[in-house]
Amino acid sequence: MPQKKLLQKQGPSPQNEEQAPPEQTGEERRSEEIYHSGSVTTQGGRHKIHCLTIIGQVEGHYILPPQNKTTKYEHVIPQLVAIEEDQSIKGLLVILNTVGGDVEAGLAIAELLSGMKTPTVSLVLGGGHSIGVPLAVSTRYSFIAPTATMTVHPVRMNGVMLGVPQTLSYFDKMQERITGFVTANSRIRPEKFRELMMNNGELVMDIGTVLDGEGAVEVGLIDELGGLQDALHKLYDLIDEEEKKTKPRRGRPPKKQPEKKPAAKGASR
Repeated sequence: MPQKKLLQKQGPSPQNEEQAPPEQTGEERRSEEIYHSGSVTTQGGRHKIHCLTIIGQVEGHYILPPQNKTTKYEHVIPQLVAIEEDQSIKGLLVILNTVGGDVEAGLAIAELLSGMKTPTVSLVLGGGHSIGVPLAVSTRYSFIAPTATMTVHPVRMNGVMLGVPQTLSYFDKMQERITGFVTANSRIRPEKFRELMMNNGELVMDIGTVLDGEGAVEVGLIDELGGLQDALHKLYDLIDEEEKKTKPRRGRPPKKQPEKKPAAKGASR
């Protein structure tokens, strides 16, 4: 009789199996976060903080050419909301090196920063020009490096424009939005800010004023000269102050008052 061969059920070949991606280490996750969003959450200091960079040109509703370094507001806004909602992140450090960009996109980011309960500190490195000025002053405290500069100038627009009074009125209203925001979030007076904007004796091809680090502090636009360590120490101090406000006070509970017994019926005073 022919012997029956036992057929073993073969499983999938190891070569055909889909290999699960290896788990990323903390350093790899941080590197990927920096690469994709230009930001990182640090945990090695006194508190867990988030560092956000605003670099190049602030991109608005129109996509800029690929060779431009840009900060996309649709990426930054969700990050700010997530930072505000994350109870483990105690502070936010904003580092700026920007030439400016879209006015409304920059103001949208600046308004979000100024309305955050999370302690925030900004540091201007290289440059904080144009719409970078409202972004720099939108945090609770601002620093600027001695070699950094800030350009203050009126609102400008590229492309075809209608030469009608309504266009000039639109520019005036937009300029007032920027002036009101900057003066409300810094120590500079509105008259001084307008004077810097309309200065026609400094720039060759434009009107406005270029301020170095010392000059920006002198006019009240930025709070203090400093670098990275100064900004971090100030942010840690703001976090400590915020935690003291929210920390419940310890003390003895109030004494419980003895309950008064109801008077007996028929008793007279």
